[in-house]
Amino acid sequence: MNRKYFKLTLLSVIITIFIIMNNSCTKSEDRPNIIYILADDLGYGELGVYGQKIIETPNIDALARSGMRFTDHYSGSPVCAPSRSVFMTGQHTGHTPIRGNDEWKERGDTWNYQAMFDNPFLEGQRPIPDSTITIAEVLKVAGYTTGMVGKWGLGAPTTEGLPNKQGFDFFYGYNCQRQAHTLYPMHLWRNNERHILNNKNVSPHANLAEGADPHDLSSYNDFELNDYAPELMHNEALQFLDDNKDRPFFLYYASPIPHVPLQAPKKWVDYYRVKLGEETPYIGKSYFPNQYPRATYAAMISYLDEQVGDLVNKLLEIGQYENTLIIFTSDNGPTYTGGADTPFFDSAKPFKSERGWAKGFVHEGGIRVPMIASWPGKIKNGSRSNHMSAFQDMMPTFAEVSGATVAANIDGISLLPTLLGKDQTETHDYLYWEFPAYKGQQAVRLGNWKGIRRNIFEGNMTIELYNLDRDIQEQYDIARSRPDLIEQIEKIMEKSHIPSDLERFKFPQLGD
Repeated sequence: MNRKYFKLTLLSVIITIFIIMNNSCTKSEDRPNIIYILADDLGYGELGVYGQKIIETPNIDALARSGMRFTDHYSGSPVCAPSRSVFMTGQHTGHTPIRGNDEWKERGDTWNYQAMFDNPFLEGQRPIPDSTITIAEVLKVAGYTTGMVGKWGLGAPTTEGLPNKQGFDFFYGYNCQRQAHTLYPMHLWRNNERHILNNKNVSPHANLAEGADPHDLSSYNDFELNDYAPELMHNEALQFLDDNKDRPFFLYYASPIPHVPLQAPKKWVDYYRVKLGEETPYIGKSYFPNQYPRATYAAMISYLDEQVGDLVNKLLEIGQYENTLIIFTSDNGPTYTGGADTPFFDSAKPFKSERGWAKGFVHEGGIRVPMIASWPGKIKNGSRSNHMSAFQDMMPTFAEVSGATVAANIDGISLLPTLLGKDQTETHDYLYWEFPAYKGQQAVRLGNWKGIRRNIFEGNMTIELYNLDRDIQEQYDIARSRPDLIEQIEKIMEKSHIPSDLERFKFPQLGD
């Protein structure tokens, strides 16, 4: 008997026993649908409802007005893959299998797009283990039809980490995060088969041809091709809702937007060109060049907002809006590269958006993210919560909503009481992160206190301490004045870290 079959069989038995014993479980036809929308590199301050003044997000703002806005919600990690692993497993980065982005370079030339196209073995990231129990598996065994569109990043096409092997009935999108470095890829995946697109191969991070005029629109022809992946994936998501309107469904909508490169629909770019006026082209060395970088970045976010509006309209059309819990959030804070001028937009406000403070770092700008929850008739319109929560809380929340159960080894807590406006009696004493990249980092949030240890791989074991109540941008290290808190945070860091089974994610300085 293979491990995956055993895993699902055991999980099925556990959940069946739970349902028999728990008379309060809802009937299948009464269980709500769940849509989890995950933006990519969207900053805390890039939505109107979170204070954005330039980029327009009316549909997402309307979602907040119809539901609850969280002020103290955190991603699983400051970068893509580990954050998604935390969401999928309900375990923080001291426990979850994937704790950093890992391109698995020992396979060969993994950054060569043509080589990846010719040999799918080179595509994708290192996989989550086959033994992992995912949020999709929990909901699938509980009777939900499970679908995912967007960016996966948790297992290459030839591994056990495929979405369809980790609980999803349907998948359409990018298997590989590197492939998502263009929004005009040569292919996407529909379940376990490639969907070849009408786009030519453009090398990753290519720039303008030698001698090209950066002010001539034709110089950018290689970077705006035919099949735009976010549109194709969005259409598949809408079809998934249509196809499953008569049964409980879970849709994980992992958009690649607004992660660079800067590529957006022309109508939105033109709109922001008028709004923002003239600007300097981006012809840097990371990601693709762009003639109107600020306008295009804003356009990407407004296009994502338009897609959120489409999802809501589709739910209304199929009669499932009032029976659907929608969560909108982001996988980490805003980037600082690829022409995305996030300081101009104050993308992480009230936190800092610059390199060293946002994506890739465990400061607030890198891990505190917007989260909006809407569930008509259940969540109070226009409500707000400062409950301290994180990605690991999604699995127990969705399990309680659906009448399912989860394994005992998760780190999350169900947010359902908060969503329903009831007392949240079970809360986190602390939140923990570790990140085996960018010189090695750990962080703990303990009430309004934040402890950070960085440059671990360079031998630094000193813990910095910040009072978020008074110092939201983490500018003043007050560790010397509170040795009691430093001792407490150090103990939390020690007990929260279990050495990774993968060499890539080990911390020798922590005894791994």
